[in-house]
Amino acid sequence: MAASPATGGGARSCETAEQTREWMEAIASFLGRHRPLLEAHVVNFFKDRLWEMVDADWMECLRRESVESLLMLPSGRVQDHWPSSLQEFILTARSLVLPREQKTPQSFLPNSRVASIGTVLAQGMNTKKKHEIEALSGMVDAIARSRGAKTVVDVGSGQGYLAQALSFEYQLAVIAIDASSHHASVTNTRAERIKKHYAAKCLEKQQFKVPRTVTCHVLSSDTLAAVALDACQDDHGEHVTETNNCNQSVPQIGQPNHSIPQLVLAGLHACGDLSVNMLRVFLSCEQVQALVSVGCCYNLLSEDCHEVTDTCPGFPISKAAKSSKLVLGKSIRDLACQSAERWRSLTKEMALQNFDIHAFRAAFQMVLEKYFPELSRLSPSIGRQGKALRRQRLRKEMESHLAMGKVDDLSYRNSKEQNMNTDGSLPTEPTASKGAVECCSNELCTGDTYSTSAVVGSSISRVNVGPSDTNLDECCKFTLFKDFTISGLGRLGCGFVEDVNLLEIWKDVQHFIEFIGPFWCLRAALGPLVETYILLDRLLFLQEQGSAVEASLFPLFDPAMSPRNMAIVAWKLTGDPLEPSHGNASHA
Repeated sequence: MAASPATGGGARSCETAEQTREWMEAIASFLGRHRPLLEAHVVNFFKDRLWEMVDADWMECLRRESVESLLMLPSGRVQDHWPSSLQEFILTARSLVLPREQKTPQSFLPNSRVASIGTVLAQGMNTKKKHEIEALSGMVDAIARSRGAKTVVDVGSGQGYLAQALSFEYQLAVIAIDASSHHASVTNTRAERIKKHYAAKCLEKQQFKVPRTVTCHVLSSDTLAAVALDACQDDHGEHVTETNNCNQSVPQIGQPNHSIPQLVLAGLHACGDLSVNMLRVFLSCEQVQALVSVGCCYNLLSEDCHEVTDTCPGFPISKAAKSSKLVLGKSIRDLACQSAERWRSLTKEMALQNFDIHAFRAAFQMVLEKYFPELSRLSPSIGRQGKALRRQRLRKEMESHLAMGKVDDLSYRNSKEQNMNTDGSLPTEPTASKGAVECCSNELCTGDTYSTSAVVGSSISRVNVGPSDTNLDECCKFTLFKDFTISGLGRLGCGFVEDVNLLEIWKDVQHFIEFIGPFWCLRAALGPLVETYILLDRLLFLQEQGSAVEASLFPLFDPAMSPRNMAIVAWKLTGDPLEPSHGNASHA
């Protein structure tokens, strides 16, 4: 018999700074006790025999469980016959996680209005993006009106979806800042087309202002503040595009300037440190009255590991977290992108494919360890091999269905959506990039992302794949592993290879493949806990400012559709304070 999945948060609250600190201390203590599991990397699963670091009774129990039970593990669902220590681990982890069930903006601000985005405005958006834009634009509008602000700075604006919703549906002036000039061009073209549509259907001669775009690589909070203030002060009226080199003369931050309107900062999945820089600008810039920010890409955060640095790190930022001994590192911050909601929505087939991909990557590491030891020590990146193989499988399945005349459009679409890695949150191989991840919808952080296509290199033509007399299922998996390996070696430029015996390595590891699913699910159960700690660190950073600032964490999106769904909503208590309704997400 299974217990119901835990909802997270337990009796924990983050309504006050002291409560937030206590919550963070409890998380740090729990994570500290499971540090080896946190730091383990599935790439080294076979090489380091990682299953042996987990309690043997846990692994013996979980390897016999159904895939469906494993997928519910990160959500806190346990089985009565599991070892009591395993149940305690899962339930404790889940009790320390922020509740993520979506709430409406009206539950936070009763007078808020969420406009349904029409066909013209929604052009180019997928279902997920439309859901996010509708909820976030309604919240930003409500906050702006409550603070008397009529100008919004959309940070990391991407193709301008949020900026255009705020401009045309809510009639707010918007400055859209992004690092990509291409995004600015797309935003401009799209905005002019939407403007014509709105003007045509408006009976009265209403003036519609399109968002003003600014292209700039934002590398610090000072840069962000200066660019935003400069764009507001230099009001060109009708839309123009600026490319800001971030070195020109701009208004002094924090200095009163009555020519600059009251501002609200908004960001939809502003990447890495960008979300943190928004918090710093909110505090340092007098003109910024409020903030609504949904972050993402924790793996791209800079982290202060107690070393001297001239830059302000993205983590930790609160005094309490800085004084803690908890250090995350990139591998653990990668884990924070895992989504329990996405895990439990996977089909059995998709879950098994994910587990297979992890097995292929870990077995490939054994190939490197045995035949290319110097390369193995460099921890090389081979790109989005897992995603490419899943797409390859999906194409083969579709071709099979087409041949049989049994195509179900809905099931195909659902499978395809599960196959996509949005917001970095599907349980896949960690993103292989030098500074950009696929979940980014903006380009304020830049980097070179590797190609996702898995093309078999023709130069590696004499790899010994061994006989094909294994059973059908194992033969199919071995063939996929072979393709994965040949492609990976090609990407690494290993050149001509004669003596790599893939079958020998596959036989060595195949007896332990059954442990990968349980191991990965146990580790994934810690992901939402790491994300909670990062989010609480940001909230506490604002709470430490005392009575001058009110701040809350609010689950704005459906977490199954948009896993990075927690918004930080903050405003300055100057003049008449904003009065949110009781039960807001600051006490989780």
